[in-house]
Amino acid sequence: MKAINQLKTFQRILGEYPADTPLGKFLPGFYRQNKQMGSTDRRVAGRLIYNYFRLGRALPDIPPEDRLMVAEFLCNTQSNSFLQHFKPDWAACVGFSIDEKIALVKATYPDFKLEDVFPWTQHLSAGIDKDAFLKSFFVQPDLFIRVNKGFEAQIKAELTKAGVTFKDEGNNCLALPNGTRLETIFPKQHWFEVQDLSSQQTANYLKPQKWDSWWDACAASGGKSLLLHSLQPDIKLVVSDIRESILANLDERFQNAGLRKYQKKVMNLTENNEQLLYNYEFDGIILDAPCSGSGTWGRTPEMISQFDLHKTDFFKRLQQAIVTNVAKHLKPGKPLIYITCSAFKAENEDAVTYITKQLGLQLEEMKVLTGYENKADTMFVARLTAKAPQPPLANGGVLE
Repeated sequence: MKAINQLKTFQRILGEYPADTPLGKFLPGFYRQNKQMGSTDRRVAGRLIYNYFRLGRALPDIPPEDRLMVAEFLCNTQSNSFLQHFKPDWAACVGFSIDEKIALVKATYPDFKLEDVFPWTQHLSAGIDKDAFLKSFFVQPDLFIRVNKGFEAQIKAELTKAGVTFKDEGNNCLALPNGTRLETIFPKQHWFEVQDLSSQQTANYLKPQKWDSWWDACAASGGKSLLLHSLQPDIKLVVSDIRESILANLDERFQNAGLRKYQKKVMNLTENNEQLLYNYEFDGIILDAPCSGSGTWGRTPEMISQFDLHKTDFFKRLQQAIVTNVAKHLKPGKPLIYITCSAFKAENEDAVTYITKQLGLQLEEMKVLTGYENKADTMFVARLTAKAPQPPLANGGVLE
């Protein structure tokens, strides 16, 4: 009876869910309207709906209830009462390898193709293992925190005390089970920042120097600014975003991290901002560019069903407009750090080609951060530098 009620709740959620809304925003409202649901009911309902969307575009022609059973089988490694009730033969095989489970699904649904889960693999950035990337959608990503220096022992002790398993990824990064209630374990302490593993790894490309002046051009929640500050606290910083409400939320977060030397500017970077940035020149610019977010869809799998490939053309044009207006404020010889959380070549390598050919910057290094190998987001980062002025030639400019 419990499994049948869980299925009915799933059907209600799927029926009421508006396709253009993130699940993470919709579900809390649904739970508030259904106060009879206990914490276990909410947890199971969330698992079922998220797993359903983890199937992406695969098996579009079978009933949603059947798609859910396939998803539950592929996304779980331990049996649960829901799968045991509806698909006991699959529940007995839930611990099999993902390849063995896919073969069992194909035996029941011959039309199942792994590549249908994310049907745009031919457009992925170079260096992405397509097979591993596709299978990663069946795995819920971890929650990652960046531990502030000096608090490693305290955090590990509190997590152990709370019975939370964690993995030390090195460089002050800890991986925790998704859904860990950090606010209950650390109600007041500001010992860490929640930040994805791949996002933390972009620190390797920043390389700030003491007293540098940096610009975080699309600051959003300020994660890259805080990462920059952790590397070099004696920088001068400008943060900007098109959303004033976003910038308003940065003050408390920056204050808790000890970041105090910064200016905030509300800017639309697709427009000319010379009046706001008059005579500003920077020793470094972080451009965490707006993008499809396709590298994060392991966390928001509902986005796979909402995506159309032509959207990459929109983001490509947007990125080109933004980087053109941003790069002009870079000092000669200084770096532009271009970052996306996209897996698409059009938003990654193609953007670098535009920056080098049209804007004249020089590529130092670029890399796809293959987070799917570590239950993290997939991201792209490139470090480019503005060309330094050439020294005058000897002998009055005559080549010898």
